Amino acid sequence: MKLKEITDFLESLAPISYQEAYDNSGLQIGNPEMIVEKVLICLDITEQIIDEALENNCNLIISHHPIIFKGLKKITGTNYVERVVQKAIKYDVALYAIHTNLDNVLDNGVNQRLAQKLGLENINILDPKKNQLSKLIFYSPKNDVETILGALFKEGAGEIGSYKKCSYQNTGIGTFMPQDTANPRIGRRNVLSKIEETRAEVLIQNHQIQSLVEILKNEHPYEEVAYEIIELKNPNQDIGTGIIGKLPEEMSEKSFLNYLKEKLHLDTIKYTPLSKKIATVALVGGSGSNWLGLAKEKGADAFVSSDFKYHHFFDAESNILIADIGHYESEIHTIDLLSEIIQRQFPKFAVLLTKTNTNPIKYFK
Repeated sequence: MKLKEITDFLESLAPISYQEAYDNSGLQIGNPEMIVEKVLICLDITEQIIDEALENNCNLIISHHPIIFKGLKKITGTNYVERVVQKAIKYDVALYAIHTNLDNVLDNGVNQRLAQKLGLENINILDPKKNQLSKLIFYSPKNDVETILGALFKEGAGEIGSYKKCSYQNTGIGTFMPQDTANPRIGRRNVLSKIEETRAEVLIQNHQIQSLVEILKNEHPYEEVAYEIIELKNPNQDIGTGIIGKLPEEMSEKSFLNYLKEKLHLDTIKYTPLSKKIATVALVGGSGSNWLGLAKEKGADAFVSSDFKYHHFFDAESNILIADIGHYESEIHTIDLLSEIIQRQFPKFAVLLTKTNTNPIKYFK
């Protein structure tokens, strides 16, 4: 199939607009129109990963971490990033990264997978994102509003948490007079029309604005469609950093650490001790030390993440157990997650999981 079929699908689940400002997710090398035969899924792209893809006739690699993170001013092969880019271009291997945009979605996201591994219940986004939502308001003849709303709902408008097809409607009188240059679908030129209209409001995500406005215009009976878009500061409870939830049962410190090792297949955990039972757990895949304060504020008994500095552990202040499980270890389950997502959508497409361990950190025991 074409490369863009896969990338369009992935971006429908985790839109590029959800990524953090510093990130560089998306298609990094390759033509969207190219035909892809097989995909290799990995956490990081190294020269060994390119070789593995070539050995298995994969001309697409989907990684969690982008290989091109900062701007490249030259490609001379002086470091592994430049050599990976050179080899991918030489052998026509497309590279696609789905990074913090996949971190920031609740459904089918990196942190949801971690939460599932730990059996967390009643999960919510730890730090919901703001400035991701807008309100679409439009006016239409009363008899047409349900048809228009139905088309908008079909494309994802009006979704709030676990609820769908949410809207507000109010009916009044609309007036308009088509001019000589108008081609009215309703009414006549130079004649004032008064029609019973419905004002309808639906919540939409900002990345949907362009497509939903097009749908509104296509479905609306008026030549000129009256609508408003108002940006909201409301946090989007389905988009953001981390997850917080409840363990199936309370655990002691030792039981919880053993539980972490078993469920996430860990060899080593850096942690701060905690004398009380652990019931509520916050987690952030990857580097999550910046969310320690919020985890404490929201009442978490334990915070599972990685890349904590020495002084961060003092900030626990015996109120929360910090479990630094390692960056690679906290995100490795993303490989299985991506494989499942792609195979569910494209069951006949060949999906391979890397057999290369790209973790640059080793532990001497």
